[in-house]
Amino acid sequence: MQRLLYIVQTMIYISMAERMSHARFLIFVSLGASLAALAGCVRREMTITSEPSGALVYLNGEEAGRTPMTRDFTWYGTYDVVIRKEGSETLRARQKTIAPWWQWPPFDLVAELFLLDDKRTYQYTLQPAADTAIDVDAILARSDALRGQLESTRAPSTQPSR
Repeated sequence: MQRLLYIVQTMIYISMAERMSHARFLIFVSLGASLAALAGCVRREMTITSEPSGALVYLNGEEAGRTPMTRDFTWYGTYDVVIRKEGSETLRARQKTIAPWWQWPPFDLVAELFLLDDKRTYQYTLQPAADTAIDVDAILARSDALRGQLESTRAPSTQPSR
């Protein structure tokens, strides 16, 4: 009988220990899920405006939109910016976007745990297009001169093989 009592007590003790470790596990998982839900990330946003507005913007050779425009970006570094608008000179620029100190290693590992915004605004002013008159006679004279140079060049001395 005493043996049976010992076995029952042991089973109760093990059962409580399992429940306790199970409870700790659930607390650990709940805490981890809460931290993951609360954890944020860094949001990087670039705004480009121009005077006059409505200009077409190209970033690194790809059309990005019309000013004023806002878009998310992933990478810091130098962007090739081209801004075009009819009636204005095309503007070409190399825009450096340098990471803030909290995005440098090893600080960036901690920064990714918080909701942080990195908002950049770049303003460009377009110059009106030069209103110069086109000299058609000068263009025709230059084309005739170039045609003469082309005709005066010799044909290749070798003939293609058949």
